[in-house]
Amino acid sequence: MGTEQYHEPPSELPAETRTFARMCASLSEEAEAIGWYVQRMAVEPDAESRAIMHDSLGEEFKHFSMELEFLLRRTPLWREIARGILFTDGDIVQHGEDSEARATGD
Repeated sequence: MGTEQYHEPPSELPAETRTFARMCASLSEEAEAIGWYVQRMAVEPDAESRAIMHDSLGEEFKHFSMELEFLLRRTPLWREIARGILFTDGDIVQHGEDSEARATGD
């Protein structure tokens, strides 16, 4: 089993922390795959090939979203901050600052 996602000895980490680290690694891998598909589709001249890649991209985004939701459910502060940023209009950075201040009381 690979341990590159850990910065501490895995045997010293509780199971919950190891699961959390695995999900963070998976989220990162899905984001990377999304970027690859976007690049491939941008240069692919064949429409049928692009359609297949587009379908694959949707799967990667679905997995990314599921992993993000998993992490947010287990980290209430992150979830609270995310609620003030996600699915909003306007200045993303300002929403982030405001949401973090509300969530942390700063």
